[in-house]
Amino acid sequence: MYKGLIIIIIGLLVLSSFPLATFAEENKDEEIAASNNSLGKYSTKDEVIYGKLDMLGHVNNMYVVNTFHVTGPGKIVDYGDYTDIRNLTDLTIIDQTMENEVHFQADGEEFYYQGELANQALPWDFSIDYLLDGQELKADDLAGQSGALEIRITTEQNKTMDPLFFENYLIQISASFDPVIFSNIQAPKGTEANEGKNKLITFSVMPDTEEELIISADVTDLEMDPINISAIPANIAIENPDIGDMKDDMQELAVAIHEINSGVAEMSDGISELNNGASELGNGSKEYLAGINELDQASGKLVNGSGEIHDALQQVSKAIEGGSDLPDMAEMTELPEGLNQIAAGLRESAKGLNTLSEGYKEAYSALDKAIEGIPGTIDEEEIQALYGSNADQKIIGKLVETYSAAQTVKQTYAVVKEGFSSVTGALEKISTPLYTMAEQLEIMASGIEEAMENMEQLDALADLQKGLSTLASEYSSFHSGLTDYTKGVHSLAVNYQDLDTGIQELSKGTSKLNDGANELHEGTSELEEATDDIPNEMQSEIDKLLEKYENSDFEPISFVSDKNEKIGVVQFVLQTESIEIEEPEEIEVEKEEKKGIWGRFLDLFR
Repeated sequence: MYKGLIIIIIGLLVLSSFPLATFAEENKDEEIAASNNSLGKYSTKDEVIYGKLDMLGHVNNMYVVNTFHVTGPGKIVDYGDYTDIRNLTDLTIIDQTMENEVHFQADGEEFYYQGELANQALPWDFSIDYLLDGQELKADDLAGQSGALEIRITTEQNKTMDPLFFENYLIQISASFDPVIFSNIQAPKGTEANEGKNKLITFSVMPDTEEELIISADVTDLEMDPINISAIPANIAIENPDIGDMKDDMQELAVAIHEINSGVAEMSDGISELNNGASELGNGSKEYLAGINELDQASGKLVNGSGEIHDALQQVSKAIEGGSDLPDMAEMTELPEGLNQIAAGLRESAKGLNTLSEGYKEAYSALDKAIEGIPGTIDEEEIQALYGSNADQKIIGKLVETYSAAQTVKQTYAVVKEGFSSVTGALEKISTPLYTMAEQLEIMASGIEEAMENMEQLDALADLQKGLSTLASEYSSFHSGLTDYTKGVHSLAVNYQDLDTGIQELSKGTSKLNDGANELHEGTSELEEATDDIPNEMQSEIDKLLEKYENSDFEPISFVSDKNEKIGVVQFVLQTESIEIEEPEEIEVEKEEKKGIWGRFLDLFR
């Protein structure tokens, strides 16, 4: 009785629970169906592109791991030209249409799937060359080689791809070297680190940059691990450096350059005055040389004329002393006129010398003032500051060369200054005796004229004889002095030719110096203008450089398809083939073993 009751109760419980269980199963199926029909949502999608390269850097195969950060379960559509796809999250099937659409169901927070790519190019062209003892090797001949190895890794833009990756991605290339195989490792552009027992060489290639990277080493029985290449968006966090002290130094440099330019301006003005003075001196020297040559040429006639007068006076004096007939007095009347003409000529010569002396004084004064106006020496530190600035180095070289030439002129002038100043005194000493001789000749002419006028009043011939004898004697001294004077004029004319040549060379030199000083001033003015705001320009360049590498406004795009949206991170992970020495194959001889009953029994189920 009790047993039957228990069975009835259990039956009732089973029957009562059956509709509830069926209802629950139906609800669950409806929820799954609803989920399958609704569109899923995701915040971002990441792409990691994995590539296998050969030993020379060419792409062998490539696939993409797509990661979706799901915010709402349901069906999601992605795009990509894949040759094969694989669900890495669960066992649900992923569909791919002819239109390169990928459909999948995403229920968790993250969904991963992998897509194989075919004939897909990278944004960069990588090329790896191997040279052994200077000779390029083929990839198949690398393993087991020994000698001086050089590995050249070249990165270039693939212009067939979207330039966004090349312009915004930082590339890192690393290679590991076993010290048993590699020694004397050199990588000028690389960073060296230890990786266990191996040496790790890492290169960084900045965005929008093409590079040739070289690793050299001595190698024995070459084997090498793969070269790893990764590329990520370059968002380098660099703090704005404190350049306050540097800006102060640059400001001091700008002030120093301003002072140098002011000094060069003063020097240029001084050299300009020097050039004007030297030019005037050259012109005056030319006139003086022409005058002294003309005087030298006339000296012969002057001496000959004076000689004739001297001979005539001697004849007259001797004739009177001998009691012979006196010469025609008409001829004697011409004597005072000749003496006055000689005196006038001497006065003109003396006047010309005084004019030359005055002109020389003015030219010499201008020359002296101009050379004294050349600024003093410029400190070596200021010259080095010029070389260290951003100005054209050729212009700075000309400036320094012109400055050195100006200092040479100033030093040379200090040595020859005494010779210039002595010319003035020499000119004055020459002109004074000429005036004296002219006065004596005029006095003699006047005396002869008086004697001729008072000839009728002379009581005796003795007085005339005495006067003519005295005149002849005095004129003899004059004639001797005149001869010495003309010899001095001739010597001066000959020697002054060299002095005039030197003055003309000085004038040409100061003209070139003036041109150089003007170029120097133009150069320092350009340099001052270029460095006037150098502290602010330096800060501006630093800001531009930091902005270039900050890359905070970079918006990534899908590598697989431009139809994909909400792209988060796209990065590349590439690896070359390793270089390995092939081991000889071992031939295994299978030995037949005797099997027992239990073994044969197990074989039935294998």
